[in-house]
Amino acid sequence: MRNLSLLFFLALIPGALFAQKQNTLSGSDYDRPEKAAGIPLPPALVQELTAIRDAGLTDDYAYRQVAHLTENIGPRPVGSPQAQAAIEYVAGEMRKLGLDVRLEPVQAHRWIRGAETAELVEYPGQVPGTTQKIVLTALGGNHPTPPQGITAELVVANTFADLDRLGRQNVAGKIVLYNFPFDQRKAAGGFAGEAYDEAVAYRALGAKRAAALGAAASLVRSVGGADYRLPHTGGSRMADIPAGAVSSEDADLIAHLAAQGKVRMHLILTSQTADEVTTYNVVADLKGSEHPEQIVIVSGHLDSWDLGTGAIDDAAGVAVAMETAQLIQRLHLHPKRTLRVIAWIDEENLGRGHAEYARAHAAEISNHVAALESDLGASHPLGFRAKIASEAVARLQPVLDVLQVFGANLIQLSGDSPEADIEPLAKQGVPALGLLQDGRTYFNYHHTPADTLDKVVPQELRENATAMAVMGYALAAMPEPLPR
Repeated sequence: MRNLSLLFFLALIPGALFAQKQNTLSGSDYDRPEKAAGIPLPPALVQELTAIRDAGLTDDYAYRQVAHLTENIGPRPVGSPQAQAAIEYVAGEMRKLGLDVRLEPVQAHRWIRGAETAELVEYPGQVPGTTQKIVLTALGGNHPTPPQGITAELVVANTFADLDRLGRQNVAGKIVLYNFPFDQRKAAGGFAGEAYDEAVAYRALGAKRAAALGAAASLVRSVGGADYRLPHTGGSRMADIPAGAVSSEDADLIAHLAAQGKVRMHLILTSQTADEVTTYNVVADLKGSEHPEQIVIVSGHLDSWDLGTGAIDDAAGVAVAMETAQLIQRLHLHPKRTLRVIAWIDEENLGRGHAEYARAHAAEISNHVAALESDLGASHPLGFRAKIASEAVARLQPVLDVLQVFGANLIQLSGDSPEADIEPLAKQGVPALGLLQDGRTYFNYHHTPADTLDKVVPQELRENATAMAVMGYALAAMPEPLPR
């Protein structure tokens, strides 16, 4: 997942960013204004939304889907047998619900993980005849070492500015370690996305920047919030040098030793980008009863990294999108517009899935009236992050009122797409919403071996599925589409 900027919550009313009187914050609580009423929905639609909410909060359909995708199928790297099995499984489940299902082809590069080991072979205070093991993992975009690995001196840069100050004369032929920490205090305070954005730049661009100065390899401190000697994988801009992520504890160890003297590492990273393969987005339509040409997307991405089983990133997102269709069909509801469930592919690599969808559906982008995505795990939903017109907030207020029972009624307006796979649609003016989840611990497990089913709390997953279903159905059934 990417393009996150989380958890600065705004209570909005039409025509204003903050629903408060001037000087309210310094005045008495008795002076606080009442929340402005939204534009009412037809009573029958509110009853349908309430029925979806009540059914969703007691339903285990989404959890069963996450369990099968993670426990039975397992990790789903693009082009792998597991990814293909997951594609076929989701397509089959949507057909069982009576949706019109098709697999839309996507050309993507397969990435194959190889050997990954590292040890310090020279360092201050070294006991003769010993080495120190370093826990690491290869990054996507890695350029492999020879099978026997490489041995080189390490240099530490906390920032890109530090790297530039070192210059080519101190970097060429050496292994660069970027020791930029994930800000756990920001994450604990509700700004996990901001902490991720700050740190992930070194994972994404570090190898390319180091290669430009002649480095032999690039390592990055793992981008995540848990210090359990747990390496976090992820994408890295392709460069002609090996690229990996070390655990935060090992990054601190290397930095401590390098401050005392020369440190040399023996590094083996043989993972590499392999052949291009044909894979598929799963696209499943529940046809609208009045305006079938108008489309509302609910979605998550099906591919995952291979270290864990991809439960919170992002089997959970796919499952809550699937449950939107399941609840509507189970309750015998009939949206006016077509509800389109999409299980995206290749989100974790180059995003070929959403790029190909935008290309293949270019002629009908204007008929997309909204796009929703879930890609921040499965923790309690707080509402939605949305790239929508400010006047659209009043249209959504009655929907948020239905979700207020379990606290999923916040709207955070954003100038950027709330999630990666709906970004091409958002850029073309399609109202875009992402589930705004409690992300305080998400990056503890994100892209690690610990992204497994036990991190999914069934009741919180029900809440996510309910929020997606209520909002998705509302957008597909309200009298008029949201204004752009």
